[in-house]
Parts: sequence; structure tokens; C-alpha cells
Amino acid sequence: MSLALVHSRARAGVHAPAVRIEVLLSGGLPHTQIVGLPEAAVRESRDRVRAALVCAQFEYPQRRILINLAPADLPKEGGRFDLAIALGILAASDQIDRQLLANYEFLGELALTGELRGVDGALPAAIAAAELGRTLIVASANGAEAALAQHADVRVARTLLEVCASLESRSLPRAVPAPVVPLAVPDLRDVRGQQQARRALEVAAAGGHHLLLLGTPGCGKTLLASRLPGILPDASEAEALETATIASCSGAGIDTARWRHRPYRAPHHTASAVSLVGGGSYPRPGEISLAHNGVLFLDELPEWSRHTLEVLREPLESGTVMVARAARTHAFPSRFQLVAAMNPCPCGWAGDRSGRCRCSGDAIQRYRGRISGPLLDRIDLHVVVPRLEPGELRSDAPCGEDSATVRNRVVMARNVQLERSGKANAQLLPSELDAHCRLEDNDQHLLETAVEQLQLSARSMHRILRVARTVADLASCDKITTAHLAEAIGYRQVDRGGAG
Repeated sequence: MSLALVHSRARAGVHAPAVRIEVLLSGGLPHTQIVGLPEAAVRESRDRVRAALVCAQFEYPQRRILINLAPADLPKEGGRFDLAIALGILAASDQIDRQLLANYEFLGELALTGELRGVDGALPAAIAAAELGRTLIVASANGAEAALAQHADVRVARTLLEVCASLESRSLPRAVPAPVVPLAVPDLRDVRGQQQARRALEVAAAGGHHLLLLGTPGCGKTLLASRLPGILPDASEAEALETATIASCSGAGIDTARWRHRPYRAPHHTASAVSLVGGGSYPRPGEISLAHNGVLFLDELPEWSRHTLEVLREPLESGTVMVARAARTHAFPSRFQLVAAMNPCPCGWAGDRSGRCRCSGDAIQRYRGRISGPLLDRIDLHVVVPRLEPGELRSDAPCGEDSATVRNRVVMARNVQLERSGKANAQLLPSELDAHCRLEDNDQHLLETAVEQLQLSARSMHRILRVARTVADLASCDKITTAHLAEAIGYRQVDRGGAG
């Protein structure tokens, strides 16, 4: 009887829990059994491993082989354990020195030829391995991704034979991150006119606020939304790494050359609730998590399923989405900046000066009623985007400021917020508003009057205060003045009836 132990990593949400692969060789008829909650792809690894060992000129033991993936109550999926299982069989049969495996973790799927293939979740596995001081060996396809964990010792290999030959000499090459490529983002200079909407976009970027753009077809709502990433402050290394970790676990992979850039996600309005918030038998992150630390753009907001939109309410407040299953619950980070766009009525022309809208008042109310009041409550800025005159769209018409100029003001305002409270204004807790958003008596009366007349909730009132704080920061003012508060109230245009 012979026993070998190999270390690997599973995937659970955005985490990479440790898995001990115990391989026991004993007497009896030749048989290979895998236990420890393996799904179908894990059970099939015995056939992939057998073929890979034979192709690499190793001997597959003609004995009873029991492979235990511990802990036993953690579900195991995919081919990520193939390499570790193969090395465990080799160590248990004394074809390699089992003592050499103690300081390594292995992650990779095996081809029948013994070649290594990449798997999901290599980045969180590298981060977790570094915390225990172990070296992680991955396929070459995962090298650039795993190398984003700067403090991790990550080595890459192309074949099983290469791994076995290099264990003692530690001669496997280190994983090298891909060079970061500058990302060309759309420039705000392309937007003609729309001064109020441009100002709202700047305020949203400075304070991390959610934004709703309401206007007729073709007025520039999507154009404005796509310019928001270009005026946002750069993501910190910790933020970029957190976002990359989510992408690593999503199954879609990471563009390692652009991992430092904030994400911009724009799912279609036919997307399901699961694709938006995440889920599945083995839960994976959805669009709102893939937009973490970036922008989520929802166009044609009333065309989305009511159920799908309602699942956004909790993540908009908490910055986290909980995906519950019978056995366990997974938490996915989802602190995104929402930008939504909608038409004012079913035909899209309510409030337009052309007077072409023929929608009844009831039809308009039903259309807008597809978006619940609690969801609108959670959107800080509601801005009407009017249709421009043809002359304003001419190529020789005056252009507004470019993204670089606006971004400089945004970065200065955001730095003030980080020095004052350590977070963007949109994330201020109700208990922090008294300290950072205190009003003079006459301004407090103005706010209370607006709340009463517009029938706003306490949540909306708090969001007005946060926006007013951002407007003051953009003006380099320590205190919120009447002008700042009035501008913040003016951004609740849907509460005041909006277009039409």
C-alpha cells in the first residue's frame, strides 16, 4: 500500500479553496476510483490521465487506485485537477520523488498527449498559493494571467513530462505578465451640445454616482454613456486585480494586456436575471460583477424584464451580490457604476418640440411603470437629454471639452473625497452624511421643501446630499452651498416629471 499527497485548487465563486489530492495504491484488481464530490468532467479525468501517462512513457499502475479530493464536501468541477492527479499517481507508484511535491501546487487539464491546457480561475489560485508560500505550476496558456499576482511564484509548463523533469531542478520558467497596452477610449469631444448631460456625466464620474439618461431616439444617450470610462480616474492596482480575479473565474478569460483598465459592460435588454447577477449549478459571476469597479450600461431600460431589473436593487446598495444554492452561498463583488438610458414614452417622442408624440397619458405611465420606484430611488442623477437642432450637429459646430480636460477635474475631486473619507461620495453611509454633507439652516429648509414637494424618500434625500457634496468638490469648496444643493436637486428630473 502506497500513499501520495498533492496540492491543487478548486474554484468556488471568486475564491480558490485548497484541495488535497490523496492517491492510494493498494492490492486488488486494477481499478481507478475518484471520490470527493467530483462532477462528470472530474470523474473522466482518470481516462485523460491514463492516456497522458502512457504517451509520456510512464507506467500506469495495474493496481487498485483510490483518488480522494479533500475536503469531501466541496464540489469539484472541470479538468483543473488532471495534472495533480497524474503527479499523485506517479508519486504513489515511486516513479517520481513524492517529497518534491510538498512545496508546489498544480493546476491544469491534460490532453491525451500529455500537453497541458489552461483552466478557469488561475489568478485567484496564484494569489491563494502565494499566501501559503507555495509555488504554483500552471499551463503556459494561464501564465500571463497567473503572473498578475505579483507576489506569487508561478511557473509555466507545456507538458506533463516537462513538469516531472523540472521538479527537482526547479528549472521551469517563471510566468511573465503581458505588457499593458493603452486602451483607446471614445472621447467626450465627439459629443455636440448637451451641456447639461455632459455636466451630469462629469458629476457622476467624480462621485461614482449612478446616472439615468432620458431622451428621444438618437439624441446621444448611448454616445454619452460610452464616454464615461474615458473620464473616470484610473483603477488602483488592488481594484484592477480584484476585477481581473472576477474575470478569471467567469469562463470568458482575461485580456491580460488591458487588465488595468476599468471594465465597461453593455448587456442586451434580452439578458436574463442569471446572466446579469450570476448563477448556474456551479455559480459564475454575471454582468454586474464583471462590471465591478467599472461601468454597467443598460440601454432601453423599460424594455428589460421587470424581474431582471429588480435583482439590481440590493447590489446597487451593498456592492455585493449573493448567489445562494442548496449547499452553499457565493458572494460576488459588484460595486459598479450604473448608467441607464430610456425613451420618455413608447414611441420615444414625448416632450419633443416637434409634437409628434401621440401616446396617451396612461400609455406613458404604463411604460415608465415598468421601472419600479425603489430602483429609480437608487439612481442618483436623472437627466433629460433633448434632441439637438441640425445646425448643432455640423462638423464645424463648436466642440465641448475633451475627455482629458474633464478627467483632470474628476481626478482632483475624487482625490479630495479619498483624503476626506477614504471612499467616493456615492459610497458614503447615512451615518457619515452629518460629518461630510452638513448644510446651513436655510439650505436644510430648501432640501426639506424639495423632498416634500417632490414626495421623495429618505433614500433619495440622502442621494441628493451625496451629489451636492460631489458638486462642491468639483468647485473646490469645503462646504455645500445653496448653488451646489440646487444643482443636485435639479438632477432629480424624473421625480419632477421628466420629459413630458
